[in-house]
Amino acid sequence: MTGWKTIMKALESWRKNLPPSQGGDGAGGQAKGDPNLGAADPSVTTIAERYKQAPWAVLVSTIISLRTKDEVTLVSSRRLLERSPSPESLLALPDGEVERLIYPAGFYRTKAANLRKIAAVLLERYDGQVPADMDTLLALPGVGRKTANLVLIEAFDMDGICVDTHVHRISNRQGWLGEAGSKSPDETEAILRRVLPRKYWKGINSLLVLYGQRICRPISPYCSRCVIACGCARRGVERSR
Repeated sequence: MTGWKTIMKALESWRKNLPPSQGGDGAGGQAKGDPNLGAADPSVTTIAERYKQAPWAVLVSTIISLRTKDEVTLVSSRRLLERSPSPESLLALPDGEVERLIYPAGFYRTKAANLRKIAAVLLERYDGQVPADMDTLLALPGVGRKTANLVLIEAFDMDGICVDTHVHRISNRQGWLGEAGSKSPDETEAILRRVLPRKYWKGINSLLVLYGQRICRPISPYCSRCVIACGCARRGVERSR
């Protein structure tokens, strides 16, 4: 396998040289059209920067982002956070208002219910503050390892590896996870924590989300444009461009 320093440097250079965003929602969401057009940070990163890494804003946007497109996450998160910039203000919203504000995010009713439960727990147990602890975050309703890692990284600048569908797919496809590979995001995270140098943990998600959206796509990836193709095992790739 190509060394990690070479891989990360190639991905960072690719990201840096993307053209300005074209299409999308004009606010850092996914660009439309050609996958090489439109430099944009993932939605949670964009929200984190907009709200100055406020833990509540990061947690809210991360919950909303699950199985939801970036452009929808951005709009839904901003709409909700304008009305509820704190757990207290979210609980003060009328019944059904959270659902309305985050629609059409995927599973918006379940997410709205979980956000209200999370707000109540934070007020009851943590003085309204989002805890900077993995196990405590995982105990919150609707929070899995992906969400917890992203909150720790974006809100608290702590080391973590956020594994979403892009990180999971690309890590398996490249052969980074060993001969057996990985069958789940949690397993992928565990393996990456062993093989990936710690200094790259925080940045790998934002790089691979963009790369997975534009180059290393689920079906028929753009292998001819890949900047890390040299060491790629191409596992599961049946057709490419």
